[in-house]
Amino acid sequence: MTSERILILGGTTEAAALARTVSDRFGNLLCVTTSLAGRTERPRAVAGRVRIGGYGGAAGLAAYLRAESIAAVVDATHPFAARISSAARLACDQVEIPRLMLRRPPWRRQIMDRWIEVRNIAAAAATVGHVGQRAWLTVGASEISEFAAVGGVHFLVRLVDRPRQPLPLQSYDLIIGRGPFTLAEERRHIERHAVDVLVCKASGGGATEAKIIAARERGLPVIIVQRPPPEPGQSVATVDAAIEWLACHCGILDAKRSS
Repeated sequence: MTSERILILGGTTEAAALARTVSDRFGNLLCVTTSLAGRTERPRAVAGRVRIGGYGGAAGLAAYLRAESIAAVVDATHPFAARISSAARLACDQVEIPRLMLRRPPWRRQIMDRWIEVRNIAAAAATVGHVGQRAWLTVGASEISEFAAVGGVHFLVRLVDRPRQPLPLQSYDLIIGRGPFTLAEERRHIERHAVDVLVCKASGGGATEAKIIAARERGLPVIIVQRPPPEPGQSVATVDAAIEWLACHCGILDAKRSS
């Protein structure tokens, strides 16, 4: 039986878990390629093939899907990666191949949470100075410049890679790390740096939820940027559900479950 080729758009914990599970359960029946944007210097290890870099929009992605005879696409990108998700929808529609979105569940607001929900990063930057003076900023390297004009706030910034140039912030400390993070770690950062407000995206998932729990425990306000609207199309919330979808659309049985 000829192996089907699938493309996972990822870089997330969920994308890596899906690639690993596909390789484990289906073996040579599915040939998986995980596509990474290339924004981090040391991407996490991923099972199967890896492609790094952009496509040049929907047209470029469509050309790649045709050239590589891709049978199905799973969009397992970050909930805020709106551009590539839009390109995936348009490209898959053009090439007429099935597409699934693997979207991690959002965090659930608890009664003790002090969330200040804002629509975008610019709104978060406009709000933070009115809420606290020592802000823990976990919004990603590409969004840091939005906070350049914020005065009177000392930032604790967490990034995956150490920046090659100073950050465009008036006052900050820097920590480097890649999730998943433990609750003990997040409590320690809050205490050591006297954090009085957390600024983050509503990313969801378990890898970075500990900071939300730690802020809840301390009664800290959390300025949280709402997710952009998802692209239309079929969506699942778990790796197991994505596996079932792939088995169905690629016309194969789950080798482990059928044995």
